[in-house]
Amino acid sequence: MRARWRPAWLAVTALGLVASGWWLASYQRSAGRSSDLLGQLFALDVPAGSTRNATLAGSAPEAQARDRWRTPLRRSCIAADPALQGRLQQRLQRLQSAHPTIAIDPSNHGERFRRDAYGQPLDPTPSLVVLHETVYGIGSAINTFVTPHPNDEDQVSYHALIGLDGAVVQVLDPLRRAFGAGNSAFNGEWVVTNPSFRGSVNNFALHVSLETPLDGEDDEASHSGYTAAQYDALAALLNVWMTRFPIPYERITTHAHVDLGGERADPRSFDWQALQIRMAALGLLCR
Repeated sequence: MRARWRPAWLAVTALGLVASGWWLASYQRSAGRSSDLLGQLFALDVPAGSTRNATLAGSAPEAQARDRWRTPLRRSCIAADPALQGRLQQRLQRLQSAHPTIAIDPSNHGERFRRDAYGQPLDPTPSLVVLHETVYGIGSAINTFVTPHPNDEDQVSYHALIGLDGAVVQVLDPLRRAFGAGNSAFNGEWVVTNPSFRGSVNNFALHVSLETPLDGEDDEASHSGYTAAQYDALAALLNVWMTRFPIPYERITTHAHVDLGGERADPRSFDWQALQIRMAALGLLCR
C-alpha cells in the first residue's frame, strides 16, 4: 500500500525520535514500509566510513582505479534572466535564515577524522559534494536516520534532504561526517578510517539527497525526474556550501560515480542543464 506524504509540519514528541522543536515538511508516501527502505542505496555504505578507527604503521592502500570525473557543468559568466536570479536569491535568503532541522541518531554519523587508520594526517575540510536520491519518500529517509543502528553496515545519513516542493531539511552540520557512501573514491581520492574495510569519500564529502518522485520507487534506470523547486533549492544549498568551503563546481559529482562497487545509480534522471542554468545565475560557475 502506498500513501503520499502531504507537506505538513509534524510534532515528533510522540515518537521521541527528534530532540529539536524544528520538525519538517514531511511527505508520508511509504507508511506501510519498513524503516530500511533505502537499503538499495545505502547497503554496506558505512563500514568504509566506520566509527571505529585503529592506528597502524604503514600507508593506506591506493583507491581503486576508475575513470576520472568529467563534470557536465560548464564555466559560465553570462548574465542570467533577472527573474530567475531574483527567485534564486529569495530561495537563498530563506535557506540562510531558517530551515527545518532534525536530530538523527548518533549511531548514524561521526566526527571527521584528522588521521587515517594508518596514522597519516588528513584534511577534514569538505571538498566534494555527492548527489543522491531517496528512492522512497523523504519520510522514509528520516525514519531511517533517526533509528539507532548499532551495526556499522546499517548506519546511514546525508547532510541534507530536498523534498519535492523544494523544502530543504538539514540532517547534519557540514562539519560532521555523514555515512552516505561506503566503498567509494573520487579521482583516486579516498580515506581509510578502518583497516578492516576499503576506503570512502565520506571524510571529505558533503552528501545531499533529492526526494524521488513516486514513479521512481523501484529499481528502474530512470523516472520522471525532479521538480523545478528541487533544482532551485539544490542550487541555493550549493551556494551556501561552496561559499563556506573550498569546493569548485568540478567537484560536484554523483553517488553513481564515486561508488566502486558498481551498484549505485543515483541520482537517476538528473538534469544537469537545469542545475547549470541555476548555478550560473548565482555566479557559481564563474569562479
